[in-house]
Amino acid sequence: METIAPGVWRLRLGEPEEYTPVSMKQVEIDEDRIARLPDPGMAPFARGEVGFKVTPRGCVVELPLHPAERIYGFGLQLKSVDHTGRRRQLRVNSDPITDTGDSHAPVPFYISTAGYGIFVDTARYAIFNCGTHSRVPPSSAGDALTGEPAGAPVGGLPAGRGSFKSMIVEIPVARGVDIYIFGGPGMREAVQRYVLFSGGGCLPPYWGLGVWYRAYGKANSDDIARLAREIRESGIPCDVFGLEPGWQSHAYSCSFVWDKERFPAPDQLVQDLTRMGFKINLWEHVFTHPSSPIYDQLKQYAGEYEVWGGLVPDLSLDGAREVFGGYHKKEFVDKGVKGFKLDECDSSDFNRDSWSFPTCSEFPSGLDGEQMHSLLGILYQETIMSVFRKNNIRTYSQVRSSHALAACLPFVLYSDLYDHRDFIRGVVNMGFSGLLWAPEVRQCDSAEDLIRRIQTVVFSPQALVNAWLIPHPPWMQYDTEVQEICRRFFELRMSLLPYLYSSFARYHFEGVPPFRALVMDYPGDGNVYGIDDEYMMGDSILVAPMVAGQDVRQVYLPQGNWYSFWTGEKFQGGKTHRICSSLDTMPVFVREGALLPIARPVRYITPDTRFEVTVRAHGQDCRDTLLFEDDGFTFRFENGEYNIVRLGLSSDGRLQVERSGYYRDARYIITGLDRVM
Repeated sequence: METIAPGVWRLRLGEPEEYTPVSMKQVEIDEDRIARLPDPGMAPFARGEVGFKVTPRGCVVELPLHPAERIYGFGLQLKSVDHTGRRRQLRVNSDPITDTGDSHAPVPFYISTAGYGIFVDTARYAIFNCGTHSRVPPSSAGDALTGEPAGAPVGGLPAGRGSFKSMIVEIPVARGVDIYIFGGPGMREAVQRYVLFSGGGCLPPYWGLGVWYRAYGKANSDDIARLAREIRESGIPCDVFGLEPGWQSHAYSCSFVWDKERFPAPDQLVQDLTRMGFKINLWEHVFTHPSSPIYDQLKQYAGEYEVWGGLVPDLSLDGAREVFGGYHKKEFVDKGVKGFKLDECDSSDFNRDSWSFPTCSEFPSGLDGEQMHSLLGILYQETIMSVFRKNNIRTYSQVRSSHALAACLPFVLYSDLYDHRDFIRGVVNMGFSGLLWAPEVRQCDSAEDLIRRIQTVVFSPQALVNAWLIPHPPWMQYDTEVQEICRRFFELRMSLLPYLYSSFARYHFEGVPPFRALVMDYPGDGNVYGIDDEYMMGDSILVAPMVAGQDVRQVYLPQGNWYSFWTGEKFQGGKTHRICSSLDTMPVFVREGALLPIARPVRYITPDTRFEVTVRAHGQDCRDTLLFEDDGFTFRFENGEYNIVRLGLSSDGRLQVERSGYYRDARYIITGLDRVM
């Protein structure tokens, strides 16, 4: 067992494959920041406790699992949170209709309440049996069939453990694998190590955390300009304006060329929207149509099967990245486009069309179809991300598929599935695996459904309204009262930006997920183990969304005191509360001792935006709060060009503000202190 970084160990079993998430990762391990985490002590188990064997099907790893352990993770799981006692097959599938492990973003990483994490470095469709089986104990005389003595390993796996069940990992095809072990001492520290091993969490541009709007799919240039004016005239906050497939001359597969009949002057449109304060995001997918200017150049780098009549470029190859990324830089990013919606880089069992390539595909790099299905979303993100890095511009974009070690990539997962409870569960789950998820607002059944979904998305990594099915904003279909409620929640999102942006900065520098399940912060509290509809947003805010049809719900608050975000009412922790909530509020609580920065809302973010911040003190003994301050648009923060603004209270209760660092401006103007007692 080899030490890779403090508290991170690698166990090499057999002969690992050439192409794995770790062997192909583009970002270095952040060893310095890993070293700053608390000492986890020894590895959670020794090499001799790990079983391994090669079979005709691939290989099998058996890892210790104590009966009291609970298991979480495995990527973007929409159907369950606690995977203990379940079987998970980690297969890319855009339509995970049952709780099998299929996902837009399956990640072979799990985290235990015992305070450690396990990453299996494979791009195969691995199967994890999470304490589902116990071995048959050998007789005292040994195994009559194999002739093995009692207590000896059988076929390379440990001998029977009696009533103890194991984590049994089946990896197809492979003849070996690297296992990475991430120590704690707690669950959150183990996740931090995994995130920093991935390169640290992403830090979006400030505008990426604002409000997003995706326009009607059949809109033309005039429609887009009209919609943009309507949004600005309405006063609804909005930073990002997204165009759907119709902007291209050919989509499904893609030409990556503007449709000049519907968009006769695209560069001018981008400039006009930019002057209005919008950041433009363009829909696309990776499959490249014969009419595309880059088709002939990409053909030598493509897989052997088409998808929707287009090439599947092998973006693991430098040549393919240079062609694909270079074109995007010249035609879009250099002209002011700030991001992309990377669609259909997943797969599906239920669509009749050629949704993706078969698993038997072969690619020029040597990757096969199974590996490429797992890695295509990551390769796509890395290619697009490299373009923005060359221009020293941060992006915050969308993607349909991801995999392991994705924390450093500023792309938020989304789905065509639309169950609100599943969407909430996605927010709860994503933090275990270094992923981000958007519970986007799309078509709604009622005004109540619209408002409840907007509430959830406001308290999520990406406040996205996807109106691609309707020509006008969804809130405009209802009366002025509904419109006003929607406006207030969008303004609330803008008020929380200093807090949320600083939470993402902690994600980048320390590896703490900005959105996470309660069990990650309270692993010793058995009451939170199965909670799949509440989560932490940063260190101080607990969110418990509601869905249409609910006007009351049960909310469990962990140990300590909590305050209603809306009224300041104090609630005792360690117990469940019955919370009633009208449509203009939702259950949101602030931890006692928090200094919560609340900004005066702005309509959109510019390089000159300054936030007027009032600090809310919750209780008597308040902890210091740190705000991260930089230009919010470029990567200069990586060179140390940022400030830390420390908010604290003096012994006599006065607000103290200390600013330190190398950023020459001040984005936060602290205007006062409110007390919540």
